[in-house]
Amino acid sequence: MMPFKQDYGKVINTLYFPLLILCIFSLLPWTKFYLARIGSRWLHIMISSFLISFSLTPIFRHIAVILKILDIPDSRKLHREPTPLLGGASLLIGFYIALLINGIFCPELCIIMAVSFIIFLSGLIDDIRGLSASTKLIIQILGCIILILSGITLRVVPIFLGLFSTISNAIITIIWIVGITNAMNFFDGMDGLAGGLGIILSFFLGYVAFETSQPFLGWISVSMLGACAGFLPFNFMWKRNASIFLGDSGSTFIGFTLATIAVYGHWSETSAVVSLVSPILIFWVLIFDMVHITVERILSGKVKSFKEWIDYVGKDHLHHRLARALGGNKNAVIFIYSLTICLGINSMVLRGATSFEALLLIIQSMLIVLIVTILERKANGSVN
Repeated sequence: MMPFKQDYGKVINTLYFPLLILCIFSLLPWTKFYLARIGSRWLHIMISSFLISFSLTPIFRHIAVILKILDIPDSRKLHREPTPLLGGASLLIGFYIALLINGIFCPELCIIMAVSFIIFLSGLIDDIRGLSASTKLIIQILGCIILILSGITLRVVPIFLGLFSTISNAIITIIWIVGITNAMNFFDGMDGLAGGLGIILSFFLGYVAFETSQPFLGWISVSMLGACAGFLPFNFMWKRNASIFLGDSGSTFIGFTLATIAVYGHWSETSAVVSLVSPILIFWVLIFDMVHITVERILSGKVKSFKEWIDYVGKDHLHHRLARALGGNKNAVIFIYSLTICLGINSMVLRGATSFEALLLIIQSMLIVLIVTILERKANGSVN
């Protein structure tokens, strides 16, 4: 069985070999040196991660079929045929190699890469043989603790409060990273959704990073952008179903890495409020969905304990509700892309904003998702 079968579509088949050759050229030292010399190191990182991810995705699809690492359809899933689950592996390799061959090294990055790899492995075990939600949560919390002990932590509570500040900031960091990681995993429920969101979120994180003179974080962001873009053509085809999924390994890897980038960065040179609000706006769709389903499940009595909350699986996420309201999964995916871009643009505007203007932007973002919620609930018959 060839890894680039006809079911990928004629365009993908046509492009595969030319892009594979370009991938080889992108890994040659002179390509890297030339782009670095003209000030386009970021471009080499993004192109390399894209080409590596694109080239490896069909191969990992083939491996997944042979090893029977497949997502089997059931009553709560949207796909109708067994689908390979190793898409996250090609994405991870593209992301790592693009950074490593460009010499993007520092102790913090090594720790982020090591912990994110652990998160990937736990997701891979879940894809292959199943892993309880509580076990995955414990692994994610332990990963956050490693990051915090390495100095990668939010500093929301002022440091002059001493031990209270240290403990509070650690708890907020864990809630942020674990929350975003699992929110991204929840959004991996429709073709192209998690991969596309990975591209959009990475773009805005990269833009703000470069604008705030943090090229290191910008390089990490564009590497994730390229890796997600290389995977997406096999996962989001307008007239076909996905030929491969990210799996829990891929979606949690994307969410954990991007959430950690947000923690590691300083998103404003002048205002602590702007620095805090900027990543919130970028990740607003993920945050909103997590808060919405939590509140609704508690108020409706669907969950009555923390264990029930982490074990609960349902079709009440934003993309499920929008699919019913808009009459199709792909319509819902495009809508969520657009909503995320809209909110991300607000984060770009924040760079020169005052604290009051930052407050207005976050109120505007809340109103946008409130309007969307009212409309989609009305369309679903939840509002009379």
